[in-house]
Amino acid sequence: MTVWDDLVGQGPVIARLRQAVAGDMTHAWLFTGPPGSGRSNAALAFAAALQCEQGGCGECHSCHSVSVGSHPDVRVTRTEKLSIGVDDVRELVRTAALAPVGRRYQVMVIEDADRLTEPAANALLKAVEEPNARTIWLLCAPTVEDVLPTIRSRTRLVVLATPSTADVADFLRTRDQVPADVALHAARASQGHIGRARGLARDEDSRERRRQVVRIPASLTSLRACMLAAATLHDVAKDEADSLTGSHDAREKDDLDRMYGVVERGRRPREYAPALRDLEKSQKTRAKRRHLDVVDRGLMDLVSVYRDALTLQLGAASDVVNEEVRADVERLAAATSPEDNLRRIDAVFEAREQMLEFNVPPMLALESLMVALRLGD
Repeated sequence: MTVWDDLVGQGPVIARLRQAVAGDMTHAWLFTGPPGSGRSNAALAFAAALQCEQGGCGECHSCHSVSVGSHPDVRVTRTEKLSIGVDDVRELVRTAALAPVGRRYQVMVIEDADRLTEPAANALLKAVEEPNARTIWLLCAPTVEDVLPTIRSRTRLVVLATPSTADVADFLRTRDQVPADVALHAARASQGHIGRARGLARDEDSRERRRQVVRIPASLTSLRACMLAAATLHDVAKDEADSLTGSHDAREKDDLDRMYGVVERGRRPREYAPALRDLEKSQKTRAKRRHLDVVDRGLMDLVSVYRDALTLQLGAASDVVNEEVRADVERLAAATSPEDNLRRIDAVFEAREQMLEFNVPPMLALESLMVALRLGD
């Protein structure tokens, strides 16, 4: 098993990165691709291969330490906040100026380069323009347009494709020993998003939450139904986000208490209160982002239903994504026109923009969206 084995359906990308490891290198790379295509996995596999004497064997100490996040010469920056600030990038730039600990490269991975603030991006530009001879920058973003033109012009572009349903299902069966029917359902429902597919395959609760969401379009027959649907999507997303962050928040609080001796001494030193405030602020920001991410995923599930209706209306050869609610999709296709469903897809993307770009409260954006999606309008 090599470091490349988790890159599902990315044969051309793997071949190109292996060629780079063999000698066709440059100091900065930009990994782009749709959500779930494996941008971060590809960057980390490349980082491991650059540290490995065998080009990414997957078995040696270097490969293992990169995979678990303990390699001294591989620094991974990911954010659970809404953006990456300039202070974080300046610290990276200072680290990048140092020589690597080992004999090979120092690799700086930024998983969410699209979340860099403008000052942060400008701070990064200087390091990318004048790199240390043994420092490699690996940036990840959904598209090249998400990165400053001055940065992307100094990087080598690696474009990942969305894996096919068959590739994802085969990966789930062979790597995670998922039953064939569950693997196929998860592969279809995830629409090529590997992480989402694994979550759906492993957790029946996740599959049920998704079923609640994809049943929404056919239920939007009245104003009351629209308001209920908005509340349902909002609450389903909040429940999932809370389940993902709750245990993490509790561990962080326990770690903070131990650090300041609250558990052992039974009292709180003066420095504890500001540290606790900073932690709670960080957790609140992370929870907001996680909630938005889950709502956004729910919106993409809604889009998949309207896409299915279009598939049936136009007689396209594509498979139906939401086979488990096919009866609802058929009713939707019969009650609407292709133009109606294209308009509804546009409305979903407008709601996404309102929440992600203009900071409109999710519940308000969802209520407005559901009214726009109402059947018969």
